[in-house]
Amino acid sequence: MIKKEIYYIDFDVDEVTERINNLMSKWSVHLIVIKGQNWQVYNYSNEIIYEFHFLIDFKNIEGRIKLEDLKLNVIHHIESLRDDTSYVDSLVVEELLY
Repeated sequence: MIKKEIYYIDFDVDEVTERINNLMSKWSVHLIVIKGQNWQVYNYSNEIIYEFHFLIDFKNIEGRIKLEDLKLNVIHHIESLRDDTSYVDSLVVEELLY
């Protein structure tokens, strides 16, 4: 069963960073796909095990900055793990659809 979390513009970047980083540090996790407002975490069987949905309009500068900060925090953490945990970053591609 896929676990899902939904966040709105008032989310706390540090709190959500910690949540995602803790999840990405687990041995069973190997990939996070960051695609616009929908982020998916995969296990080694390439099954989605967790989803984070950010119900934020990309036209809102504050929301966009918060998502960028969150993305950079998560990517920095993943790169610091020095294992095969990886990410796909398509945060800004979603903006082109609006």
